[in-house]
Amino acid sequence: MELTIAQLERNAEDGGVTIAHWRAAKQDGEFSASSYGTCSFTPDPTVEGFVPFEELTKEIVIAWVASTLDLEALEDNLAASIKIQKEPVSISGMPWTE
Repeated sequence: MELTIAQLERNAEDGGVTIAHWRAAKQDGEFSASSYGTCSFTPDPTVEGFVPFEELTKEIVIAWVASTLDLEALEDNLAASIKIQKEPVSISGMPWTE
């Protein structure tokens, strides 16, 4: 599973990130599944460990997001979606052509 950051929202005054938009994706051959979500943060520039916006890296924000998610459950859900693609439980269509 690959976790990526799609967008960040931050305070104009101090640059503290308030929302991270993320995507999780899993590929299995020709089949793929993805999920999109957001994580909210309450940044405080007076707290030790505050990282100014200009100093953030992709790895730092991914770690923040990952710490808020149940990564095992997320990966299980993506795997289940791929399994349904491989082994459909329902099929649509009609037995005739127009």
